[in-house]
Amino acid sequence: MTAIEFNTRILREKLSLKNFALSLTHNSDDALDLLQDTYVKAITYREKFEESTNLKAWLFTIMKNTFINNYRRSVKTKELMSKGDEVALNRAFKQNSYDHSESRLSAKEIIKRIEGLEDQYKVPFTRYYNGYKYEEIAHEMQLPLGTVKSRIFIARKQLMDALRSFRN
Repeated sequence: MTAIEFNTRILREKLSLKNFALSLTHNSDDALDLLQDTYVKAITYREKFEESTNLKAWLFTIMKNTFINNYRRSVKTKELMSKGDEVALNRAFKQNSYDHSESRLSAKEIIKRIEGLEDQYKVPFTRYYNGYKYEEIAHEMQLPLGTVKSRIFIARKQLMDALRSFRN
């Protein structure tokens, strides 16, 4: 099969692929991106397609695997970003916990800022900082897991903003 024949055949599957992409992403812009990625991979790996097999199934498999890989990559990126915030906050606590007069003032300021958080943010944040897992906090507070994660994230963000002046 020539490149032109192959390209023509994969373009015939555009509507089916687009609908499948929408079912995976639930967003038209993301679906179009996924469709484009699928076409690029299909054209790139055209020589791996066997003519006697089902082209539509091959394209759907490429799309599904691309979607899964992109999802895994985005989850890892979010985890790394979240971990980065945690590391920065832990550094702030550790750096300010030494028994120096300047440091004690900063540690007191950090504690003051934490105490100044609304209870809905302060409680899950302090529990998490003290080593409790998200699930344990959610169970204890009788809240959905996503709510707990969101509140801890918001508390972190508020603290980082409040303490920004001390870093400069």
